[in-house]
Amino acid sequence: MNQNILIILHSETSTAGRIGQMLAARGFRLDIRRPCLGDDLPQDMANHAAAVIFGGPMSANDSDDWIAREIDWIGVPLNEQKPFLGVCLGAQMLSKHLGGTVGPHTDGKVEIGYYPIMPTEAGQPLGPWPEHVYHWHREGLSLPSGATRLATGSTFENQAFRYNKRAFGIQFHPEVTRLTMHRWAVLGAHRFEMPGAQNGKAHLDGNLVHDGPVRNWLSCFLDVWLSA
Repeated sequence: MNQNILIILHSETSTAGRIGQMLAARGFRLDIRRPCLGDDLPQDMANHAAAVIFGGPMSANDSDDWIAREIDWIGVPLNEQKPFLGVCLGAQMLSKHLGGTVGPHTDGKVEIGYYPIMPTEAGQPLGPWPEHVYHWHREGLSLPSGATRLATGSTFENQAFRYNKRAFGIQFHPEVTRLTMHRWAVLGAHRFEMPGAQNGKAHLDGNLVHDGPVRNWLSCFLDVWLSA
């Protein structure tokens, strides 16, 4: 069995967080690439068991050449039927690759902090779902043709979806550790004034209540994802 998992990040300092920790604990090696800094992506998945595209401050609609190439590259794991996971920006890129759209809320609302999530009937087998998950995004995604909605929310309808059996997109951030949350709350404090955003204290208070169920869900989800 190939033990490499491709990890695609979008800044010099970003990490795979808890997802990376859990994958490493399962015996996988993380092959970290940063296309935004000039790293190449593999032409095939022969040397990788799966791929994860994480989030970032940019938009899937930005005109940078590397964004277009990364969105197009998603076809490699899809065509080879290798497990693929898109987190936040990664999920939006997956939606765009499949013909969906990405854009802001019609009322300008954002999700920055902890918000309720509700699994659909199709998503129930991926539980037990946490009641709240951590978000940091200004845009949402449409459900592309052929995809199945797995979870929904009151502000942005599409919180998680599956395409075929092995490709998943999640709009939230189960990978974020408390240390990362502290960092984001400092660097992104100016965003707390946006409509619907929670302040930094609410993030950290919510982490104490909700992080355990999120961690448990993520562990179960990764096992299902890798064995799909």
